[in-house]
Amino acid sequence: MAYWLFKSEPATWSWEQQVAAGEGGTYWNGVRNHLAKQQMMAMQVGERGFFYHSNDGKAVVGIVEVIRPYYPDHTDASGRFGMVDVRALEPMPRPVTLDAIKAEEGLTDMVLVNNSRLSVQPVTEAEWRLVRAMGGLG
Repeated sequence: MAYWLFKSEPATWSWEQQVAAGEGGTYWNGVRNHLAKQQMMAMQVGERGFFYHSNDGKAVVGIVEVIRPYYPDHTDASGRFGMVDVRALEPMPRPVTLDAIKAEEGLTDMVLVNNSRLSVQPVTEAEWRLVRAMGGLG
């Protein structure tokens, strides 16, 4: 199983909105970066990801699950980009801030630390376990 990190500005799409979307989840659209597109194309139904509030908050605040694989993004007039659907699974009991991630020795190679602008990122299994533990999900 692969793990991911999905970044969203809370003013645009927040964890609370993701939770409110319920079991049916919602699409993760608006990605216009080719590397992030490739990451989404690799996603499989059932894979998990961190929901990360960017800009305001800068923290992992919840866990989401991919519920629909890559398909065309209806908001992309060029037709070059796509999206996946995700649903909220559980909140982080303690949000894990970017500062805490950067300070953790075991996370120095995490994409979030080295390429923080990428909106959809892979997460290694070791990183997944460590960030979950930091957030109280041991």
